Amino acid sequence: MSELLRLEGVAAGYGEARILAGIDLALDQGQALALLGRNGTGKTTLINTIVGHTRRFGGRIWLDGKDITAFKPHQRARAGIGWVPQERNIFKSLTVEENLTAIAVPGPWDLARIYRMFPRLQERRANMGNQLSGGEQQMLAIGRALMLNPKVLLLDEPLEGLAPIIVQDLMRILSDIIRDEGLSVILVEQNARKALSITHNAVVLERGSVIHSSSAAELLAQDDKIDTLLAVSQH
Repeated sequence: MSELLRLEGVAAGYGEARILAGIDLALDQGQALALLGRNGTGKTTLINTIVGHTRRFGGRIWLDGKDITAFKPHQRARAGIGWVPQERNIFKSLTVEENLTAIAVPGPWDLARIYRMFPRLQERRANMGNQLSGGEQQMLAIGRALMLNPKVLLLDEPLEGLAPIIVQDLMRILSDIIRDEGLSVILVEQNARKALSITHNAVVLERGSVIHSSSAAELLAQDDKIDTLLAVSQH
């Protein structure tokens, strides 16, 4: 299995504030990584750093063997980094279909495939982004990221604030993307057990550093360890 993404000694933050302290992380082709940790431990900053939206103080980032450390965010997107931020960032004044096609890159993920995965988006393809529910906006954000035909998909708390039935649907879809489609994914999720149930590996952050790395199955089998690492019960 070939390595797809590597971070070596990455230190980053915002302005003068250093949030990440020497992160080492690797993701193989076709693998999914659960990125876990309490609020404020640096998970979103790490995602934003891979995307290129933070100030880098040190370290390097490689994607598919190419050093992308100096790449700007749009260059990283073109190189193969798909991103679904917490804020979703859909174009609210464009229709669903326009959102999906505006920045599409040719490849196996096309409009027909997205509509098969998200029938709700096809039903609402002529609706504006601001006419969608929170769950529909999240589906659109994921669909739009897939339309870039990325090598790796970064998902920053995609289940946050959604109704349980929507969470169930999205968990099934994310599992399909990871297990059946074999897309490489980094998933940030507050509910550790949900994230671990559909990923291959796990990393836990604390104060901007990696404090645990293992297979997802190994960590999922250790309830007490999950609770200790995250200092909160997730039952």
